[in-house]
Amino acid sequence: MARYKRRLAGTASGMAIMLMTMSSGSAQVIDEDGSVQLMPVVIEGSADEGGAGEGDQVAPATSAETVLTTRVTRAELDAAQIDDPDDISRLDPGVSYNEATRSFNVRGLDSSRVLTTIDGIRVPWLEDGARGVTGGPSSFDFDTLSGLDIVKGADSSVFGAGALGGVVALRTLNPEDLLKDGKNFGGLSRLSYDSKDDSWGVDQALAARFGETYMMIQGGYRDGHEIENQGTVDVYGADRTAAEPLDYDQKNLLVKLRQHMGVDQVLGFTVDIYDREDDIDSRTSSATTYAPGSARNVQVEKRKRVSANYELGPDAGLWLDAADVVIYWQRQDLADDFYGTRLTTPAGDYARLSDIQETNVGIAGSVLKRFDFGGVTHGVSVGGELFESHTEQYAAGEDSCPPPPYSFAFYTCNFLHTNQADMPEVEGTTLGLFIQDEIALTERFRLTPGVRFDYYEENPQETAAYLANPTVTGLPAASSDSAISPKLRGEYDVFDGVSIYGQWAQSFRAPTAAELYLSYGGPGTYLALGNPDLEPETSNGFEAGIELGDAVLGGKVAGFYNRYKNFIDQVSVDPASVGIPAGAYPFGITQYINRASVEIYGVEASAHWQITPEWHTGASFAAYVGRDRETDEHLNSIPAMKGILNLGYDNGMLGADAYLTLAAARDDVESDINRTPSYALLDLTAWYKPTQIEGLKLSGGVYNVFDETYYDALDIPDSATQQREFYSEAGRTFKAALTYEF
Repeated sequence: MARYKRRLAGTASGMAIMLMTMSSGSAQVIDEDGSVQLMPVVIEGSADEGGAGEGDQVAPATSAETVLTTRVTRAELDAAQIDDPDDISRLDPGVSYNEATRSFNVRGLDSSRVLTTIDGIRVPWLEDGARGVTGGPSSFDFDTLSGLDIVKGADSSVFGAGALGGVVALRTLNPEDLLKDGKNFGGLSRLSYDSKDDSWGVDQALAARFGETYMMIQGGYRDGHEIENQGTVDVYGADRTAAEPLDYDQKNLLVKLRQHMGVDQVLGFTVDIYDREDDIDSRTSSATTYAPGSARNVQVEKRKRVSANYELGPDAGLWLDAADVVIYWQRQDLADDFYGTRLTTPAGDYARLSDIQETNVGIAGSVLKRFDFGGVTHGVSVGGELFESHTEQYAAGEDSCPPPPYSFAFYTCNFLHTNQADMPEVEGTTLGLFIQDEIALTERFRLTPGVRFDYYEENPQETAAYLANPTVTGLPAASSDSAISPKLRGEYDVFDGVSIYGQWAQSFRAPTAAELYLSYGGPGTYLALGNPDLEPETSNGFEAGIELGDAVLGGKVAGFYNRYKNFIDQVSVDPASVGIPAGAYPFGITQYINRASVEIYGVEASAHWQITPEWHTGASFAAYVGRDRETDEHLNSIPAMKGILNLGYDNGMLGADAYLTLAAARDDVESDINRTPSYALLDLTAWYKPTQIEGLKLSGGVYNVFDETYYDALDIPDSATQQREFYSEAGRTFKAALTYEF
């Protein structure tokens, strides 16, 4: 870690305050038992609508942040029983979770094209490029959250590299969230059950206050099994349609210490640990290759974070109106281990252990100042981020293969690569700086220009594990580039309750380490290559919309068009194009390349109505199209057109909601198995707070009430090998939870 600190200090010299990629602003204020309104999209308001210590700032300290944000409070998460990444689509049809890549999907993009942050610190999406190990953004427990923000659209001007599709910004609990009404001690206990994966979970948070010092410790544990699909064929191999048996353990720990200093200033310290292990009975493995019952797959996802941060709010009375700065160390680790008894060459005990890890050390921050100049009101935000990264990958294993070169009897061993790194260790540096100014030209018209500068550098390192890779012919070149991403947004209040807006913004994404430096395969077989000459992805995004009404009755309609340049994809290539003799890899060569032009466009709409103080309803809709403009191929990351209707009741003691989800068929894809039929789902949730025990809450829900057999298009991988029914979603399930806040 000292190595990172030295490099960071050298690179950070001369920088004052860096951007904290967090999303602040005005959200609709909802009471703890407030009604659930689908897609409460608001144009975020002034950063002074909440002081330091309230635990709701997750973006740069910007003046009237000009992106459109769906803000979801803790009360809304609880009322809709959102406690799993898959559940998030129940709140917004334009946002979902891709099980195949273990990443959020926003407006048809996922993986490294959607930025996920936790308390303003970006969570890397990792991939090994060859063995199917992917993930990272889902390495958190929903019980640790105080809420989340969803930022849609291609806008890197504030959030930086990776925000091509949008941002999912997660906010964890602060001790102040549990110490309300002047309490010096408080806590939250939760016990839950979900029949979808037959899982039990327990969560406990305790907070205390000593003078101006606040502290909290929160821990959670969950034990569960596989998610039951609608498949019924319980056999080994490619004909299997039933879900594979699975046992998992999930643990998390969150510790916070926050020192309030004077008025509206906080100095905080956080330790955040997440650990999940899935033990899978791998019954999709071929019964002719492995002894039935012997194949097991263990998948591990870990994240550790230590951070210190400073928050300044508008009530501090200082020259600045707001400021945030955070310094952090974070490590993300993904492991995928396979064990089995092979029946074919190499027969006997067989093991493969693949691991990829990224460690980041960084600093980020932002400042906000409002002032009048020439009769015009300005809100200037300045910030940036700087972090160093270290990425490493290794594949270990054991089998009965003799030392190479292999005789004909052991020809299969050419395909089984082990005890090597499929890419070099990579040292990276990322720098981003931004400035934007919200200019109130009149009482009704606001114009916000902004610009961000991003720079990245990736330096591959020669290691013994990488040199052990038989496909390596030398250390590949370093990769570096920079981009300037401007933005211009205009908002006009036509009259009270009606606003129109339009925005043009550019975005930027650097290639991942695997996309740059992968080298996986074996001479005489096949080869998968990275490409150190890859250009970063960039985009131009246009959006326009209208917002109507208020918190009682209102809605929004928006349309957008995004065009992406140098879109990174993996394709088959000719050996000569990569300098390899013909016939060296007879089973083919694939490489990451830049597609010249890709487009995604779509429309979104939402409406809400607080019918009476108790009854509420809402509706939302999203439809997208995405394709390669040169080949006319449709993108497999585009979800099906979807709409959600909601009707609910809430009298402060008792509440209930009904959600009707309607999804159209998805036919605009290149592979038959990725085509999905239309479906309709009904979900019911309810909660009750008995007056006899203050702080106690009972909640439950029934999902897919009519036991519909349906498919989430995003959960079917591009390389699907099983029968279609294997990828079906869960049938009728239920949840129950008991929560006590004291």
